[in-house]
Amino acid sequence: MFTRSLTELTILLVDDDKAVRAYLSHLLKLAGHQVIEAADAISALVLFDQHRPDLALLDVVMPGHDGCWLARRLREREAGQWMPIIFLSSRDNDEDLALAIDAGGDDYLVKPVSPVVLSAKLRAMCRLRVMQDRMQELSEQLSATNRDLQHLSEHDTLTGLLNRRGFDVRIAYAIAVARRSKTPLTLMMCDIDQFKTYNDTLGHPAGDVCLSQVAKLLEQVCRRPSDVATRYGGEEFVLILPDTPKSGAMTLARAIRRVYERAALPHPASVAAPYVTLSGGITTCVPNDSTTVEGMLKRADEALYVAKSKGRNRFFSFEMQVDSSVSNSEFLHFSQDAHPADAPPVTNAGQRLNSDL
Repeated sequence: MFTRSLTELTILLVDDDKAVRAYLSHLLKLAGHQVIEAADAISALVLFDQHRPDLALLDVVMPGHDGCWLARRLREREAGQWMPIIFLSSRDNDEDLALAIDAGGDDYLVKPVSPVVLSAKLRAMCRLRVMQDRMQELSEQLSATNRDLQHLSEHDTLTGLLNRRGFDVRIAYAIAVARRSKTPLTLMMCDIDQFKTYNDTLGHPAGDVCLSQVAKLLEQVCRRPSDVATRYGGEEFVLILPDTPKSGAMTLARAIRRVYERAALPHPASVAAPYVTLSGGITTCVPNDSTTVEGMLKRADEALYVAKSKGRNRFFSFEMQVDSSVSNSEFLHFSQDAHPADAPPVTNAGQRLNSDL
């Protein structure tokens, strides 16, 4: 960005007439500017790439490529940073001026150049450059503010997870990707068991701490970059698990139970366990054109209701017709009977069974 004093510029001076270059260079140096001289357009491009000058003075008529050609090439090389271009020419007519401006020039001086006029033109171009740089700075600040606002609008302030709005954006993307790649997508809706009783017993400040701890543990379980834990609302959380088949989803659910069992967050009023537990509903599908966010949420919510009705502290899957409270041998037997080609389930919560639906 152009941040130096208006009296300290690096100026690219391009003119095939050596005497003219010497005269103008002398004037510019007397005014305190650094001058880079070129006798033709090709040399000027090389110097521009090397020095990135603050301003260019270009002769219009030169052998080979003229000043208009050079101005167009310079504009192509600016990469978003505007450099003032002033044309120099002995021709004084409206057509030449129009051609120069259309080629990317900002002003036009007729030779022989008056030192007073040249100095005034440079000051004017510098003021424009400063204004442009200020606008760029304000634009960058606005973009940063918009990014911050976007982040705030899609994230829950208490837990730091994606909120309902962030969930809507991410699940729509996940469905589109899974539909295109024909891979399974799992939605896991989780609810803190008897959270109202927790708040009534320990108070809402403690409830907020509990929500943050639950969210942190869920986020730790979602180890793959594509896995996303979201706070759907209140004490409800939803996990978006791309490329996760139904048997792999149940394996993860069982791992989640173990995570909260080991964490042992106290819940003195719970009838499910003496610590904070989750109930969850799981739905898995390979999305097609009829798959909707609403449909997947409805099925996960219905599965969550079944998990609660079966005693809480468990996850239920309609697709597998089994919940996460079954024993290891029962789960293995069911998975292998339902999916003979399935690999044995892994014990790492961050991995998935690599089975077909």
